[in-house]
Amino acid sequence: MKMSKKILSMALALGMALSFAGCGTTQKASTDVSAATSASASEEARTQLTVGFDAEYPPYGFKDEKTGEYTGFDLELAQEVCDRRGWKLVKQPIDWDSKDMELNSGTIDCIWNGMTYTGREKEYTWSDPYVDNSIMIVVSADSDIKTLEDLAGKVVTTQADSSALTALTEGDAVELANTFATLEQVGNYNNAFMNLKSGAVDAIAVDIGVAQFQLKNNPEGFRMLEEPLSSEQYAIAFKLGNEALRDQVQETLYEMLKDGTFGKIADKYADYNLPDMICLQAK
Repeated sequence: MKMSKKILSMALALGMALSFAGCGTTQKASTDVSAATSASASEEARTQLTVGFDAEYPPYGFKDEKTGEYTGFDLELAQEVCDRRGWKLVKQPIDWDSKDMELNSGTIDCIWNGMTYTGREKEYTWSDPYVDNSIMIVVSADSDIKTLEDLAGKVVTTQADSSALTALTEGDAVELANTFATLEQVGNYNNAFMNLKSGAVDAIAVDIGVAQFQLKNNPEGFRMLEEPLSSEQYAIAFKLGNEALRDQVQETLYEMLKDGTFGKIADKYADYNLPDMICLQAK
């Protein structure tokens, strides 16, 4: 009789243990589903989009001298997306070398400003690439530099943490960079062009859109070499794992592409070769 009670007691204890274990599993599963649902609901309830951008990166993002407002190809695209989704666009200028910290801390919702997708595919959650970009060399109009080989022994500069810097230090143009006298870095391309104009450097490695912008505004001061250093693509970068927001923005971009609005915005920047650089294709 005592043995039967002991067995019964053990059975009850085991049953309670299994019951609690089951509850724990159910609770975790419920928590996971709840978190996913909450994230989705959060995106559905979104009222604004904070875009991080380099304010000195024309024609993608810059301050209009006439209006004093931030504008550019990427910011116009972002504004149209927000208008269609009923969001307020918050334009947040950032230091380019702090972009990851800004994104991961939640200060900004995305990096949308000539952001290089190529080679960084696993570092962020990306939109589909929308612009084909080339890294070019710009020199003074009266420079004796005609080809990439002429850069040997010269002082070349580029923007810190830029795709041009990556190409010259890790990518296709490393061997070329090894022939330079020095490879310098500056905080933004406006300073790079000021240094080129003053004669402090011999050449700038820069994205083709930015180069076209500078050449348009100073056609007699600068000249661009014909051969690119490398080629890449631009896309919008979201925090890794934030597919919900990415999907909403991307869905609207394809709507804009389909109804011609995307192309009309690109046409505003025809002087910078942007219409020919668009690689987003209708699905």
